[in-house]
Amino acid sequence: MASPTPVPGILEIDPYVGGRAAAPGAHRIFKLSSNESPLGASPKAVEAYAGAAAKLAVYPEGSSAVLREAVAETYGLNPARIVCGNGSDELLHLIAQCYCRPGDEVLFSEHGFLVYPIAARAASAIPVTAPETDFTANVDALIARLTPKTRLVFIANPNNPTGTYLPASEVRRLHAALGPETILVLDAAYAEFVRRNDYESGIELVATHENVVMTRTLSKVYGLAGLRVGWAYCPEGIADVLNRTRGPFNVNIPAQYAGAAAIRDRAFTEAAVDHNTRWLAFLSAEIARLGLAVTPSVGNFVLVHFPKTPGRAARDADAFLMARGLIVRGVGNYGLPDALRISVGTEEANRLVVAALADFVKGAP
Repeated sequence: MASPTPVPGILEIDPYVGGRAAAPGAHRIFKLSSNESPLGASPKAVEAYAGAAAKLAVYPEGSSAVLREAVAETYGLNPARIVCGNGSDELLHLIAQCYCRPGDEVLFSEHGFLVYPIAARAASAIPVTAPETDFTANVDALIARLTPKTRLVFIANPNNPTGTYLPASEVRRLHAALGPETILVLDAAYAEFVRRNDYESGIELVATHENVVMTRTLSKVYGLAGLRVGWAYCPEGIADVLNRTRGPFNVNIPAQYAGAAAIRDRAFTEAAVDHNTRWLAFLSAEIARLGLAVTPSVGNFVLVHFPKTPGRAARDADAFLMARGLIVRGVGNYGLPDALRISVGTEEANRLVVAALADFVKGAP
């Protein structure tokens, strides 16, 4: 029996698969596959979440005013230009659905976030990739692939899964090449971790242009991955469009209150960033010392490259780590079959990963 036919592009989507959470046979596990916060959520966010329990019988305030006001206060933004979502993924999808027509093109870099082609195809648009240089987005390559059909350019900055970033001057050069009908979407999910003088998250570009959107998430540094909270800073016109089409109660009450408390707890956020800065450097240096190539990262994870040699390859290292309860992320679906992405974890987890990789390199059973 024939079934209803979906709109063009849907059946070309490979469903997104999140990081694994189980290691069969391991007595104790360390999940380093999803770039989650090793410090967890702010105690103030946990308290706000618990305090929202009395409100579960009522609908959320539709505009996420509590959360938008906290974001605006923290970053010095106009709350009317902030749109909140059920994770930043929802906002990426909304932008594609609102601005792409069938046959339009969505451009992103070769190893960009897997949600980009999904959002494009779900909107019946055509995903277009541009090659990277040293696992970093190449602005010249992106510009070369712009066409009159390009409606969106997605740039993850920093990029997941490579951990690399584009300096502000390169982002501005890319934007200067876009026509007024092409939207630059700066996915700054890992912005809080970056400590580089030449980096900008995108706030200034959004403030001064009508075709730039910046998206952020509370899943990473704020430790609220389980609540699914994200926000976008937009020009007024784009904010209006997204607010017309998003779900009327798309961010639930506990998420709004916990998110607002997390954003305002700057001391906890700084502690999380300090932890990441220390242990990102540790992982990068110690793993490189083992003879494995590590892509320089400014995120909360490292991309580690392995030889193609049977028994020494990325899939072999993945299995070796898994047997010790260390769950990392294979990135073959990102076009990186010879690499593993390893999240920065607790001190114990980070030291165990290095020790396990040392044994793997030496050929220990």
